[in-house]
Amino acid sequence: MSRITRRDLLKASLAAVPGAALARVGNGQQVASGSAYAGFPEPSRQWHGDSSVRAALRSGKVPAGSALGVVEQSLQQPAQELPRFDRRTGERIIPEGFARARASESAAALRATFPNLRRHFVFEYYPWYETNPYFHWSEKGSQPPYGIASTMMPALGPYHSMDMAVVEQHARWMADAGVGAIAISWWGQDSNTNRATPMIMDVMRAHDIHVTFHLEPYRPDRALFYTSDINYLLREYGERRRWDCFLLLDHGTGPATPVLKTFRTIVPLTSVDCLGVVRTVPDYTPDDVWKRQTDAVRENVRPLFERIVLLADSLDLGRTPAGGFDGIAIYDSFVRPSIWPRVATDFGANNLLYSFAVNCGFDSYVPVTPGGVCDVPQPFEPPVGPIDWWSAASRETAEAASRQRVLESLETTMQLQADPRRNNSARRFFLTYLTTFNEWHEGTSFEPAKHRSMLLPQERPFNYHNPENGAWRLELLRTLLRSVTSGR
Repeated sequence: MSRITRRDLLKASLAAVPGAALARVGNGQQVASGSAYAGFPEPSRQWHGDSSVRAALRSGKVPAGSALGVVEQSLQQPAQELPRFDRRTGERIIPEGFARARASESAAALRATFPNLRRHFVFEYYPWYETNPYFHWSEKGSQPPYGIASTMMPALGPYHSMDMAVVEQHARWMADAGVGAIAISWWGQDSNTNRATPMIMDVMRAHDIHVTFHLEPYRPDRALFYTSDINYLLREYGERRRWDCFLLLDHGTGPATPVLKTFRTIVPLTSVDCLGVVRTVPDYTPDDVWKRQTDAVRENVRPLFERIVLLADSLDLGRTPAGGFDGIAIYDSFVRPSIWPRVATDFGANNLLYSFAVNCGFDSYVPVTPGGVCDVPQPFEPPVGPIDWWSAASRETAEAASRQRVLESLETTMQLQADPRRNNSARRFFLTYLTTFNEWHEGTSFEPAKHRSMLLPQERPFNYHNPENGAWRLELLRTLLRSVTSGR
């Protein structure tokens, strides 16, 4: 059977969605869009990869003064030039010792509440890569094995997610870093990610790593299958395996519960591209549809669990509870840690949970095959101004910015979730996603990349962004998490 690509699925979905044709507001008047600066792609081309937050920013209807409005304003601010990272002295923008000291009080409070704190740090895990033929590595005109759809070459090269030796190495790296769980990017029962799951769980169990799921937008009407999908995941990978390594989050009191998050959950009805063209969003789902689904999930799991925690990747304070979600888990690295306190205050005041991801920023792959005029890659995050990736000095500046983001994001999410005055602490909920282990397209991976000196002659012409030490991200995370989870 021939492989169905994301673009094929999108073409089919657009044909099936009424009103998906191009439209303009009023009598052809174009609507100014404030999202082009963020590099968001034209919506009908890339809706699978767009988060709820990105989609909302392109709706043309961002409420003034809202948390989403604060995000929009932050994206319009000019990039800040950072001091050059000095490898000789080891100076950091935020000294690691200072960040660990600031986080120690929060960590002590969390360790006192949650006996197995490492389970509450969850790597986002993407088992969608294939070889023979290449899949994902070959996106957007890339030519593996030397030219891949990533800004960095992995230490393992372009691998197959069903290769047990690869997954074993991944599990060893995770366990050594002090991480106790992963969230599998799951694209439906007929997907390669689902076929890879049993083997992944077997390997993770052997390394004392538990598994949960990150439900992806595998079809425009996937909301209608939300209940059956969750029932399937709980039955197939929980009950049938006797819950051997399905992540059940310990809240410090009472029985543990499943926690599942959903990507691209709450999206607007229409979206405006950089030219002002308005289009119907193919997978828009009314809140009442989500509410019926989330209610059904809770009713179905009641015989097994006192509750289940369902998280959306949204900043919409009204629609998140209207859809029946317990809270939010923000994926996007452009929602910066400086904004998180505002988000935690707003959502906590409405008795909603929140989870902010430890991340190293964003470094998107630029497609070989050009897209539409609005397909502008999202800029490097954190913003540091122009980067010449051929230059060692520029690469070190980018590394310094990424180090800052890892430290700042860990410190901020721990403080917000451990603060006894805030909602998460009051509800005894702590969960931190680590974004990501191996999303190589977006440059967010903590999985080790090749050391720059180890790049092959055939790989060097592609100007990969590999740093001198390709493992620095995981090494830094290991240092920080060991301090947090053990107090040493």
